[in-house]
Amino acid sequence: MEISIRQGTTNDLPVVLELIRELAIFEQAPQEVEVSLAELERDFTSSDNCFNFLAAETAGKMVGMALYFYKYSTWKGRCIYLDDIVVNQSFRGMGVGTKLFGELIKLADREKVRKLEWMVLDWNETAISFYEKYPTVFDNEWINCRLMEQQIHELAAMN
Repeated sequence: MEISIRQGTTNDLPVVLELIRELAIFEQAPQEVEVSLAELERDFTSSDNCFNFLAAETAGKMVGMALYFYKYSTWKGRCIYLDDIVVNQSFRGMGVGTKLFGELIKLADREKVRKLEWMVLDWNETAISFYEKYPTVFDNEWINCRLMEQQIHELAAMN
């Protein structure tokens, strides 16, 4: 099976949304997907350049993606954050994720970013094993923090 990796386009966004939903099912949280196709289209094409993605395809069919965005670190400067690599379940274990991650590494090198980072769920042993193939730094020092939309709304109303 020949797998090609290319930069994603607006036409790919319906498949991106399918892959996002597939990932949410895998992570036992399908109810957490709130993003719509219209939002993906808006955010992908906005002048803010909210996100980009690499598309993996075989036989003209998109079977995986690596969704990423640029961020800025006060200590390091320009960085890339990999939000998710998602491969259609039927194509897992065939090297699609490896090709996507490899292409993202090349992109990070071309763009001269100082850091490529991502998170992995502590129970996802398959993903952890995948990243252990690389000289990955698994960081146990930093704690992930977040405010969700409702919390942001409530706090904003108080200030």
